Amino acid sequence: MVSVYVNAPSGEVIELWCTERLQNWDVAHRQWSITTSAGPTRIVALGEEHDRGATVVLIPGTNMNTAVALPFLAQLAARYRVLALDVPGQPGLSAPERPRRDRMAWYGRWLGEVLEQTVPETAVLLGHSLGGAIALACPSRRVAGRVLIAPAGLARLAVPPRLLAATVSWLAAPSRDHTIRLLQLMTGPTRGVAPHLVDWMPLVARYCRTTLAPAPLAPRYSTAAARHPAWWPPTPMTSSYRPVISNAPSMTGSEPICAYCRTADTWPSATIRPES
Repeated sequence: MVSVYVNAPSGEVIELWCTERLQNWDVAHRQWSITTSAGPTRIVALGEEHDRGATVVLIPGTNMNTAVALPFLAQLAARYRVLALDVPGQPGLSAPERPRRDRMAWYGRWLGEVLEQTVPETAVLLGHSLGGAIALACPSRRVAGRVLIAPAGLARLAVPPRLLAATVSWLAAPSRDHTIRLLQLMTGPTRGVAPHLVDWMPLVARYCRTTLAPAPLAPRYSTAAARHPAWWPPTPMTSSYRPVISNAPSMTGSEPICAYCRTADTWPSATIRPES
């Protein structure tokens, strides 16, 4: 196991940033931690007045967490009952350790345990980036469907030279200018860079050990994604989303999957339709 943080004080900096954002959030919510085989996992629940339909479970991507996704969560909670998870081994309020090998199987088991403890009936998994791969790797029968936004685990990530150069500059010297440049390349052409991400990403570069994108999970997913190669960063789109997979075979063979190519760190205003 390896920690996401450079050292213990680094973890304290990240914990303080996330805790303060949640404490200052003006949207009604509950938060608590549960025990899993991956260690303590922080849960944030909101939109609990919606008592019908499947629960939407948000699994953030690499270097992201619930505290980073608050604007997106507020929009989701206006229509759905939502649970947001901090992924173990990623910066946030869950356990900092992650395995060196067989990581996606480990994450799939972890997510199944979380669903068993927190979702009374069924869930729609909303996975972003790494969270998309985790959603695909989860074999739980509680899953009613999966919505994947810029998902990892479908194809090997091909990073354009411009984005690679911006990432190296940001990691080497996480200044405000380098951070904005990186986020501009990771954000759709019609959207501005969110100020809270400009605050967050330098902390990631200074205090965290970031990870590479996981390898493809299975040929049937990578084959489908290969037909749509221009998805990182996105090309200009006339609609909010560009479908890559719709009702594709899933890990359990029963629930639907919808995958959308989207920028890695832009949280869209999604419409979740578990029954479709």
